[in-house]
Amino acid sequence: MKSGFVVVATTTLLAAWSGTCLADPHDDARNQAKRIHDRLTGIPPDALTLNLMITEIETNSDPQAAAFIAMQDPNFYNVTLKNMATPWTNRDQTVFAPLNDYTATFIGMVRDDVGMNQLLSINRVYHAEGTTVSNPIPGDPTTVPAYSAANNDHYEWLENNGVDLSTELDWDTQTSMASLVDDATAGIMTTRAAAAAFFLAGTNRAMFRFTLLNHLCMDLEQVKDTSRSPDRVRQDVSRSPGGDSRIYQNNCVGCHAGMDPMAQAFAYYQFNEATGAMEYTVDNVQDKYVQNGENFSPGFITPDDSWDNYWREGPNEWLLWDNGPGSGKGAKTMGQELANSRAFAAGQVKKVFTAVCLREPADGTDRGMINNWTDDFSGPDGGQDAMGGYKLKPVFAEAAAYCMGEPGS
Repeated sequence: MKSGFVVVATTTLLAAWSGTCLADPHDDARNQAKRIHDRLTGIPPDALTLNLMITEIETNSDPQAAAFIAMQDPNFYNVTLKNMATPWTNRDQTVFAPLNDYTATFIGMVRDDVGMNQLLSINRVYHAEGTTVSNPIPGDPTTVPAYSAANNDHYEWLENNGVDLSTELDWDTQTSMASLVDDATAGIMTTRAAAAAFFLAGTNRAMFRFTLLNHLCMDLEQVKDTSRSPDRVRQDVSRSPGGDSRIYQNNCVGCHAGMDPMAQAFAYYQFNEATGAMEYTVDNVQDKYVQNGENFSPGFITPDDSWDNYWREGPNEWLLWDNGPGSGKGAKTMGQELANSRAFAAGQVKKVFTAVCLREPADGTDRGMINNWTDDFSGPDGGQDAMGGYKLKPVFAEAAAYCMGEPGS
């Protein structure tokens, strides 16, 4: 009996001791700080950074401030943001593509707290001219190749030499770096990387589709609407695919009736594979917009780069377009239409949530939080390190604080 009592008592004490250790607030703060840092940067914090983060969590009850400390680590820019953006820059949506001007411009805009609602319209490209590295290999360059609108050498050199994008990136206008007129500049859509991926050959619908997919987080199937007028559907779309007009009426028109009037904004763009550069032909519609006219000769013939958003009415009103222009000329104004929609703001927040929490939103609590963050993200700028003004770093901080108690970094 005595022996059994000792065993039971010892077990009870061990359980109590274990519970006390697990509930230790300092250990909780330490674990949360480590988890925040790992999720935002991919690496553990050093001792000084860890202690600063613990103080914010434990003493100040401010895990968002701890997240901002973590985001000072260069890996937030060189790894986390690069890996987040790189799949957007290619049709395969692979993270294993080289650094390029599209990715660098996104990284720079996040770093500089530029509103993401300018991502599809800003006249800006980030680069790192004049950067040097210590290179002991004879004959290898130690200075970065100059930015070129005809190749990706500049960015591949930056990546291959481990240049710190958190400090070395600077920006100039696309008008000066790529010799574009201002009306032709449309943020990341008119970077060389985007043009090479989405303006090459084809019909330029790819640029619209992948922009929708990457930045509003929805594919064409999700916005299909067969109730819109088909008056702007181009000639190259067969009205009787396979000899059956019902396929067009019940399927094809659902995407093309809304997409073709918007993709008309890209009518002057082409990627020249021979020169390796994007071309913009002022007031001259690219041949790709009038190719295969024999498919349906009464179809729409593109006269210029005017665009209209037919999705402002009907089922896609829920994307909330109120802050955009609704119609216009060229990619810049069309980019403003997309990037000022509620769907775009929600898309940015969802992407950050997935990147930081390492999972998709799973329940009503997650979705409610994302909805609140979207309201704040797209609202007025609240000042330094505060939500608002379409700044993305505060969203990262909120997501890191929200998910800091979840296991499995």
